[in-house]
Amino acid sequence: MEINLTTPALLFPTVSLLMLAYTNRFLTIATIIRNLHDRYRESQSENLLGQIANLRFRTYLIRNMQIFGVLSLLFCCISMFALFAGWISGGQWTFGLALILMMVSMGISIRELMISVGALDLLLADMEQHEKMR
Repeated sequence: MEINLTTPALLFPTVSLLMLAYTNRFLTIATIIRNLHDRYRESQSENLLGQIANLRFRTYLIRNMQIFGVLSLLFCCISMFALFAGWISGGQWTFGLALILMMVSMGISIRELMISVGALDLLLADMEQHEKMR
């Protein structure tokens, strides 16, 4: 396979957009956690504790998504440097590693999306319980 300096550069826009999306997710979850924390101080509901635990796990996943995304960008830069320096084999291997790290990041993202419904399920269960009590 022929690889040149512009090949790893193709990954830069993808990484930038993914990191922006990951950061937005993190900031949204952080805001929700702060709001739930305030609500828990008022009503100490088990439902709120369950939602907070779900969100805590999601923040860990988002952190890992970001770490693997940044590592992907780092190895992409190393690949570009290696190709620039004429180390074709090293550039190919580090670019391959960058792609694998990006796939790991996106895999964790899929997992986070799958469990994101968990907190909503807790809210819906709480609403259903209140409806049954009426």
